[in-house]
Amino acid sequence: MYSASWCTVCRKAGKYFRQIGITFTEYDIERSVKGRREYNKLGARGVPVILVGDKRLNGFTEEAFNKLYYEK
Repeated sequence: MYSASWCTVCRKAGKYFRQIGITFTEYDIERSVKGRREYNKLGARGVPVILVGDKRLNGFTEEAFNKLYYEK
């Protein structure tokens, strides 16, 4: 997940992932050079950007994440 420390939606996503037992890596795009570089390569605008395999979610709601994560 590409995030920023000030992002309340990013915190909500991280909290949700921990609650349901999903292991994730978080890159703060303002504090991580690697995170910022990869974020820019994605052409992303705004946070969070959540990657699940080759799928991408811009922003976060539990409903949208569950659809993406559990979709076959």
